[in-house]
Amino acid sequence: MISIEKTTLYVSVFNQSYNYIPTGEPCEFRIELEPEKAFIFQKLFNQLNSLEFDNFVRAHLPYLQYHLDDENDEIDTRLKKIYALIHEFGDEKVKEFVEQLPYFRN
Repeated sequence: MISIEKTTLYVSVFNQSYNYIPTGEPCEFRIELEPEKAFIFQKLFNQLNSLEFDNFVRAHLPYLQYHLDDENDEIDTRLKKIYALIHEFGDEKVKEFVEQLPYFRN
């Protein structure tokens, strides 16, 4: 039987960050996953950051309506992916919390 070693990851969706050790920074979730999968969080956080910057720029263009903005939908998609990963690798308490979010029910 092959043993896959897992590591603890401390994830903050609010701060768009993760750490392998508790650093004193607030984190919302503690999850267990294979170390090679942690980069997925960094990739999604980078995409989210880029999309939020695009939204910031768009906010200064009055002729582009907010509710027709594709970047908002892309941000929601990235957040759904982040919470899906947190749900997949979290413990039962984390899974229960994520299942209560509106993103999870859609």
